[in-house]
Amino acid sequence: MDAILQIPHYGLSFLVLLTILVFVHEFGHYWVARRNGVRVEVFSIGFGPELFGWHDRAGTRWKFSLLPLGGYVKMFGDAGAASTPAEGIDRMSPEERAVAFHHKRLGQRAAIVAAGPAANFLFAILVLAGLFMTQGQPYTPAEIGTVRPDSAAAAAGLKPGDRIVAIDGGKVDRFEQVQLIVRLNQGTPLSVDVLRDGRTVNLSVTPRVVELTDRIGGTQRVGQLGVGRSGVEFVRRDPFTAVVAGVEETWTLTAGTLTAVWQMVSGSRTTEELGGPLRIAQMSGEATRSGTAGFLWFAAILSINLGLINLFPIPVLDGGHLLFYAAEAVRGRPLGERAQEYGFRIGLALVLTLMLFSTWNDLVQLRVFSFLKGLVM
Repeated sequence: MDAILQIPHYGLSFLVLLTILVFVHEFGHYWVARRNGVRVEVFSIGFGPELFGWHDRAGTRWKFSLLPLGGYVKMFGDAGAASTPAEGIDRMSPEERAVAFHHKRLGQRAAIVAAGPAANFLFAILVLAGLFMTQGQPYTPAEIGTVRPDSAAAAAGLKPGDRIVAIDGGKVDRFEQVQLIVRLNQGTPLSVDVLRDGRTVNLSVTPRVVELTDRIGGTQRVGQLGVGRSGVEFVRRDPFTAVVAGVEETWTLTAGTLTAVWQMVSGSRTTEELGGPLRIAQMSGEATRSGTAGFLWFAAILSINLGLINLFPIPVLDGGHLLFYAAEAVRGRPLGERAQEYGFRIGLALVLTLMLFSTWNDLVQLRVFSFLKGLVM
């Protein structure tokens, strides 16, 4: 019940964060479109009826709309927010063709579409780099400080003082890397190389599946070894190494997200962990309460997820457009209007289904139905 009552308080944090990330995403489209001579008619934060807005000197209408869950850039020649071709684009004058999105070269159109997700990844890199320069990067050596009795680590023979140097052949430098790998491998045997007394020892470790409860009462299944780190260190970076570390961290978080998605698709990971807008709002509020650094960390993670999701090859999303452009490159001409129309309908149905499913998960995890049942009984 407490979690349900707290959700409205998280709304402002959620809207502020979402507005920032949507602006970053859409500005990526806008900036590359303008660099390629495309006339941008509308830059909208949100969907539906306009709340307020203004025109700039280039004729673009910048506006905020009623439904804040997303945004769009409408370019000249688009039929709507989904960037499908408008009727009559073949009858445009030479002047109109010069500024129409759908009359640009294939490479230009692909660059404009890819610029949105790319902006999200770039934003995450810069935010993380800023944190690494000011707050420092979590960089704890992968040395085991404690081993819990009756844990997976104890059963495998790991000991305090062991330094993990590789997992499944992949080099490991930081305890944070170990945590991420282990959390994503639930009940999967891992080949772990540790440095012990000056020599390398290979051990097979199978993380045990445990259920963790978050602050709103939701559960998450993760892999766990049962080890503790020897300490926590934060290393401040200079601007160059901070950017390099930001790129590496963004890559690691992206790979981890893709691994989790694949585990859900393959059935080795429960889809109950898939969160929707309510849980994102809750996490936004929790991140805000943890301070500026926590909020920025969460903004970077959410920006990565937003960029990654938009690259999925689903029509309506940016990845769907890129899929159509790939087909156009192979065929030498665009797909037919009917094929594109059916593709967008299927894509829209998939996205709406995913939103409904994730929202249902939110309602279950937040125990909204139990709360309502208690009111009427």
